[in-house]
Parts: sequence; C-alpha cells; structure tokens
Amino acid sequence: MPLDVSETLKVKLTWWLIGVTALGWATSPHFRCANLLMVPKFLGKEGRLYVLSFVFAAIYNGPGANLWYNLMETKRSMECVVELQVNHTGHLWQASTAPLRQVMEELVKSAETLNTEMHNVSEAFVELNEQVANEEGYDLRQRPETGKESGPSTQQVYETKTKLRCETVIQSGLLRCTGHFQKMYKKCMKKVKLPLFNHLICLPMQFGFLCHAVKLMRKWCEKRIPVDGNFGNMYDRVNGSVNSLSQEFSASITYKEEHHEMLVGAEIAAQLREDVSSQLRQEGARLGLAVSFFRLLLSFTFLFVFFSAFYYTYQYCHKIGFDNCYITTYFRQIDARRREQNKQTLLPLLKEEISSFIFPCKPAVQRPERRHMVMELLRCIPLLLFLLFVCGLDHFIFTILSVIQNHSFIEYSYQTSHHLSVNVMGTSLMAQLLRGTIGALNTSFDTEVETSNLACLPRPTGMTGQQYLNTCLPLGALAMLCLAQVYPFRLRRAIAAFYFPKREKARVLFLYNKLLRQRKNFLDLQRGRVARQARQPPTLGTVLLRWCRRHWPWLRRCLRQKCTLCGTPETPQHQPCPNPECFALYCESCWRVMGATCLACGPADPDLVRDSSEDEEEQGYAG
Repeated sequence: MPLDVSETLKVKLTWWLIGVTALGWATSPHFRCANLLMVPKFLGKEGRLYVLSFVFAAIYNGPGANLWYNLMETKRSMECVVELQVNHTGHLWQASTAPLRQVMEELVKSAETLNTEMHNVSEAFVELNEQVANEEGYDLRQRPETGKESGPSTQQVYETKTKLRCETVIQSGLLRCTGHFQKMYKKCMKKVKLPLFNHLICLPMQFGFLCHAVKLMRKWCEKRIPVDGNFGNMYDRVNGSVNSLSQEFSASITYKEEHHEMLVGAEIAAQLREDVSSQLRQEGARLGLAVSFFRLLLSFTFLFVFFSAFYYTYQYCHKIGFDNCYITTYFRQIDARRREQNKQTLLPLLKEEISSFIFPCKPAVQRPERRHMVMELLRCIPLLLFLLFVCGLDHFIFTILSVIQNHSFIEYSYQTSHHLSVNVMGTSLMAQLLRGTIGALNTSFDTEVETSNLACLPRPTGMTGQQYLNTCLPLGALAMLCLAQVYPFRLRRAIAAFYFPKREKARVLFLYNKLLRQRKNFLDLQRGRVARQARQPPTLGTVLLRWCRRHWPWLRRCLRQKCTLCGTPETPQHQPCPNPECFALYCESCWRVMGATCLACGPADPDLVRDSSEDEEEQGYAG
C-alpha cells in the first residue's frame, strides 16, 4: 500500500536504510546473521503472515466480491419490485378515476356551453319581443277600450295591433295610390303642351277613384287575420320561460381534486430501501477501512520479519537450549572420539530418543518437525472453514437468486372498460338543453396495460471454476509453506552456526552431555523397573505363555514378546538373556547400550563424562 510520503523523504529514508545496513554488516555479526535469517523467516511463520494477506485478498476479491454483488442485486430487485407495485397501483387508480375525471371535465365544459346557449336564446327572443311590443304601424287612438280591469290579453292586444296595422296599411296604400295618380297627371300635363289634347291624353291619370278599391281588403283583415289563435298564450309562456332563464337560471359546475397517497406503505418502503442502502454503504465503508488498515500493516511486514530474525539470533546466543535438538556433524565427531576412547557413546540413539531429535541431513520430516508442522496446519483449518463458509454462502445466495430468476417471471395484464350512456328524448328547447348538459355523462373509456417483472428479476453471478481455483491457490500455497517450512527452519541453525562457530560447539557439547545424563538416568530407572518385575512372581498367563513358547517354537510368530527395556515387538535380531533362568528379551540397540548385560540379572554401571560447564537447560525445537 503506497504511503503518503514525499519523494524527498523517500530518498532520505532509502539512504538512511542503506547506511544503517552497511554499518550493521561492517560492525556486527548479529546484524549480518539476522539479515541472512530473514530468508528462512520469510519461508516460515513470518512469511506465512504475508501469504495470509493474499488468502484474505483472494477471499475478498473472489467469493466476497461476488457475494457483495449478489446482495446489491437482491437490494436492486427488492427496490424494483416495490416500484413496480407502486406503478401498478397508480395505473389502477388512474383506470378507476379517469372516467369520473372525464365526466367532470365534460360537465364543466357543458356548463359553459349551457350559459352560452341561454344567452343566445335570450338574444334571439329579444327580436320577437320587440316585434310584439312594438306600437308602430297604427294609431294608438284607434285602439278600442275593453273595459276590463285586468287589461286585454296578449292575444287580444296582438290581434288588435294586427287589425290596426292592416287598416293603416290600407289607408297608407290609398293615400299613396291617389297621390301617385295626381303626380302622374301633373307630369303628363307638363309633357303635353297642346290644349285639349293634353286633357284627352292625361285623362286616365285622373282615375284616382280606382284606388278606393283597396278598401275592400278591410273585410279580409277582419275575417282572415294572419295570427294563430294560440299565439298569445304561447308567447306568454315562452316569454316567461325566457325571463326566468335569463334572471334565475345559471349553470356553474366546480370540482376540487385532492391528491392522496395511492399506496399507504410507499413512504415506508422508500424509507426502508434507503435504510438498507445506507446500512450496506456503512458496512462496505467499514470493510474497506479494515482492508486498508490491514494492507497498511502488511507494508511493515519486513520489519516484523527482521525483528523475528534478530530475536532468533539473540536467543541462539543467550539460551543454550534454544533450538538445540539437532544431531550435527560435530555431535557425530564427539561420539566417534568417545568410541575410540572406549567410552559410552550415544549413537545410534534409542528409539525413545529419536523422537526428540532432528537429523539435518535426512530429507524426511522428523517427529519434532512433524509435530510443529501439524500444529501449523491445524491453524490453517479456521481459514479453510472461513473460505468454505464464504464460498458456501455465496453459492447458496446464488442458487436462491437463480431459482427466483428462473421461476418468478410474472406477466401483469390490466383491461378496464367503462361505458355510460344517457339518452334525452324529445325535440323541445329544454330537451336540447338537457341533451347538451347531461349528455356529458356519455363517456367511454377503455384501458389495456400489459407489464411484467422481467426488469425486477435478480441477475446473480456465480463464480467460475477458474475463480474458485484462484481463490484456493493462496490457501494451498499457505499449506505448502506449512509442509515445507521444516527445511528453511533447519537452515536457521546452519546460518547461526556459520556466524557463531564457538557458540555452536558449546551448544552441541551441552546437548551431548545432557543426553548422556538422560541416558544414565534412563538406565537407572529401567534397572529398577526390571528388577522389581523380576522379583514379582509371574502370573498364570505369563507362565502359560512361556511354556507354549518353549514346547512349540513355531508359536513364537504369533506369541511374540517385547523388549524388556523399550517394549519393541520381538524380531529375529532380538537378544535373549544368556541366563536360562531369566526370560528377559532385548532389542539390538538396547543390548548394545547396556553393554551386553541384562538389567534383570546383573546391571552394569556405565561411564558418564561431563565435558561442559554450562548450566543445564532443557533443549527444544524452535518454531
């Protein structure tokens, strides 16, 4: 992880590290040893810490990232489903209210139309009213008196007006006719200047009396007046209706539209969606912060490795029993020198002793190393379980989302039809007015909506075999380092022995003398145990077993004894006690260690030499 450090400071730190390293290599063997020990340390427990970061990175970038994507896909699918339900509710609400809204809008328009038509009717009736109420065309003084207190009816008044107008028209025609004859006579006299002839020629112009023939029309006006008998009554009714419509009738339709939530839980769903998104963002930010902090710690891994190497050097030089369990070349030289001096030797080691020591030149993994290797492998089990858990959880969520994707496709189809018809019969004015207003209720509304939840189905992604392999490779590398760490660990002692040869000789001499003391104590303990067993009378089973082995030698393959000292099963190389009264049996190595002497019959006292003055410390394998 790149640090926020300026280039100048980086250069200074680089030169400082170079200077400190050069000074350490020049002046301190401990520094040189610690530097070389960093190589096996990188291949050991400290290096596995760095590989552990790759394991977590592989889990984070593999199943972790895929799991996070599937979770985000689940959140998106839930949000889409909620939004789809809201949209469907909106469509249903519009389908149910659209006819009513259309009727109300049409009623508002029809109210305006009705007011306009009533205004037009009033204006159209004004001409008829003026015509009926007009008093021109006759002499008011000629109107006869009826003598009724309530006054004449509209029918009587209009008939009288019509008769008077007819008389006026006849009288006016008579006057115009006689005047025309006189005018024509004067013009004729002016044109014809000859006396006598002008009177003869203009004589027809003096027939003005013929105009009085028009007076014959008076009888027709009195008997055949062109006024319907029901005109007055109809006029009064229509006039009253028009006056009522213009004075008392007005059409005004208003409606108020209030917006309410179409879905009661829409705000709750939106709030829940926002809370889930916020929580996921917070958890993602925390995870990212943890990963960044972990990567920052890994940036200082080399310091941890160096301190671990320096700690090993310090322990090697100050604790003689630290990591002192190797049968080295110098150990063999000491044993060979003692063999030449006919002193007690240690090689080859006893079976009980082999399990506590390491032979560096043997390629096989030995028991102390195996014990440590198994412990390190056991520490990898939690990582393996965590990896399996994350992969299993990711696969489980992927399977569930795949099932939902493949079996949750739904098509929604909405078909609504609203038809309302109001028929107004008749041809009268009111029928026409009602047909123009109530006819707005004649509505027809058809809706057909087809949708599906295809866009809301989750689209999960599963990990491929290559991704699983890339995720498991770092953990496999970590396990391989646990298996192969024994060889770099053997190299640690060789590097330290190269820089501190005297300390290495002292450590080997200490180990040899300690093993001699342990061998002596072991023989003393075994001598006492064997002597106690020899003094005890044999059990019936032991006597029967010895009798069967003595009389039927071929049963020895099945009824094998064990070494009295180490307990290994009997083989052809096992040595029985030379004393025929003693039934003790020894393996080849134990017989050689005891100097060909039976501990049950006459144990010998081996020689023990101490060549080191170091305080006794318990040796062990440094992990």
